[in-house]
Amino acid sequence: MVKSAVRKAPAPADMSAQIDRKVIGARLREARKAQALTLMMLSARSGIAVSTISKAERGDIALTYDKFAALAHALELGIDALFERTPRAAASRIVPTFTASDQQMVYDTPNYEYHMLASELTGKRMVPMRGLVRAHALSDFPDYIRHSGEEFVFLLKGSLELRFETGATFKLKPGDSLYFDSAVGHVYLSTGKTPAEVLVCCVGADAHRPADTITR
Repeated sequence: MVKSAVRKAPAPADMSAQIDRKVIGARLREARKAQALTLMMLSARSGIAVSTISKAERGDIALTYDKFAALAHALELGIDALFERTPRAAASRIVPTFTASDQQMVYDTPNYEYHMLASELTGKRMVPMRGLVRAHALSDFPDYIRHSGEEFVFLLKGSLELRFETGATFKLKPGDSLYFDSAVGHVYLSTGKTPAEVLVCCVGADAHRPADTITR
């Protein structure tokens, strides 16, 4: 008989580890230099301004997910390789990866707080995150967020509005969800007094799709 794995209950206080922007910046710089790329070359590959990459490498600024995705794609890296505590080679197969609530890696930006899930598992096809949405207005962003692939959001707490550059707007209450093309410009806005808490899963456009997938 197979015994179920037993996990200790996580500590009640949120002890999630805050990701140091300078550590992330150092990983970006090391990855760029490992491929003998200049800042200008990486900028041309990723579409991210040289000044933005330079500031990110120094740890002066926090990058949003779309910029991380663009840089990771240009460097042929998984986003998880940049966020993981100890980067390692991608596993040949997916193994069960447990993330305790008090062990989530947290990356903080002015508008969003990202809690990275299964960050220790490299080479995965999806990037799952728990997020807190602080932004309340479109003016909080310099532009809509765009990155290749598909995105799923499930609202856990609060009230949320997703606004798209096409003019489409979706208002979510707890329990509501939305699946969309993340290449279409979009922003998450909290419409309540407190930050909205969401569960988000992003999949890159180049993620392998199972051969037996049937489109109906």
